[in-house]
Amino acid sequence: MKLFLLSDNIDTYLGMRLAGIEGKVLHERDEVEQAVREAVDDPTVGILLITEKLADLCPDLIQSIKLGQKRMLVTEVPDRHGGSRAAGALERYVSEAIGVKM
Repeated sequence: MKLFLLSDNIDTYLGMRLAGIEGKVLHERDEVEQAVREAVDDPTVGILLITEKLADLCPDLIQSIKLGQKRMLVTEVPDRHGGSRAAGALERYVSEAIGVKM
């Protein structure tokens, strides 16, 4: 099983390539949907990494794959500028895990 990246920018793609992760740089919704479906159909892909910006282009498709796919893990990753969902995420996770508000 391998990791595969779908990115909206070349910097994230190059960083992942340096770590040995293959992928594609995409910008349009139809390109993203096609690439996601190709990754799902590829039996060698075990983890699909997709930047938050691309995941926001087709949220219904991503959600259905996350809920319906038993072989593949789909993970949304922030890009080089940080994630729109990352602010306060660590504090929120810790608070939920230990039950103490920070």
